[in-house]
Amino acid sequence: MNITVLGTGMVGQTVSKRLVELGHKVTMGTRNPDTTLSRTEPDRMTGITFSDWHKANPQVCLVTFSESVKGADLIINATSGFASLEVLELAGEAAMDGKVLLDISNPLDFSKGLPPSLFVCNTDSLGEQIQNRFPGLKVVKSLNTMNVYIQMNPGSLPGDHNVFVSGNDLEAKAMVKELLISIGWREQTIIDLGDITSARGTEMLLPIWVRLWSTLGDINFNFHIQRAK
Repeated sequence: MNITVLGTGMVGQTVSKRLVELGHKVTMGTRNPDTTLSRTEPDRMTGITFSDWHKANPQVCLVTFSESVKGADLIINATSGFASLEVLELAGEAAMDGKVLLDISNPLDFSKGLPPSLFVCNTDSLGEQIQNRFPGLKVVKSLNTMNVYIQMNPGSLPGDHNVFVSGNDLEAKAMVKELLISIGWREQTIIDLGDITSARGTEMLLPIWVRLWSTLGDINFNFHIQRAK
């Protein structure tokens, strides 16, 4: 597939690298490619600059947001939650019409420090806001309840653990599920929660996820749903 990843941070980098390994043609969207490539500060999570990462991953094509979505079969929103709607505006509504958007972002609000709160919850979600603003997009919310290394390498955790899927379009969800299986998720561990309003639930898992990170001391964990036999 031709896959566009919106966002050049640690999440976007990790997702892009994994998708290239799986044989996809990956395009990464950014505001200004020259500015992004000229960054000299190391990423606080990876410890390397974007330029060094891109030199190590030359298969990933870096272009503007609007250029990145034109030939995409699938768009992945790997931006911060606060920036998501603005970035999608820059990508262009007409160019995204009819395409599938896998939204892995979260509405985390760090304005009052740590731990973060959610800037939308309970009666709405970021996934819904994206779907409502861009009705021509087929928005699927998934992979937002774990760290990106587990997203892209579920086998790094022993035993079964779950990934959730929310969205209005059945064919779009089927595409995302197929991608998840190709990444390494087992079909029986993928839980379809229903339409895009169910993204409220997965996004509201983030406060407990953050607390677990603090308590456990690392991010190498995920949720597992155990059912009675």
